[in-house]
Amino acid sequence: MTLTAPEPTITRPQSWRIELPTGLFLLNDNQRLHFRTKAKHIDTIRNASCLTARAARIPHLQRAHIYYVIHPKPGLRRRDPGNWSPSAKAAIDGLVDAGLLPDDDSTRLLGPDPRLGSPIAGSQLVLVVTDLDQMTPAHIALLNPPGAPK
Repeated sequence: MTLTAPEPTITRPQSWRIELPTGLFLLNDNQRLHFRTKAKHIDTIRNASCLTARAARIPHLQRAHIYYVIHPKPGLRRRDPGNWSPSAKAAIDGLVDAGLLPDDDSTRLLGPDPRLGSPIAGSQLVLVVTDLDQMTPAHIALLNPPGAPK
């Protein structure tokens, strides 16, 4: 007869999904846009993120971990989700505009970390925000590479 110890319960910190509208023009590092055109797209992404976060009624957070999921347009191609970092940056600035975070500097924000989601028509950017103040130091250490700021 083998006795096993009960598995420890893991309390997951609260997380929220902020899904920007599908069909929104997303910026990536491979595009070569005129600076005025790029600025218009940044404003659109930033405003969409701000309005979506406000509508979700996410509470004000002091520190957060954010990863973003890119759902690209359908097509059989290899994709690098990190290339969409300009879109993620604009969306996170929108979260600061909405009052979700006081700032997006390294003392307040862990990430943004890229993920590739399943392709959907029109493409979509999704932000997943997790409250760092609800995480244990051991959990944060798993998210943060050695030598990075805590």
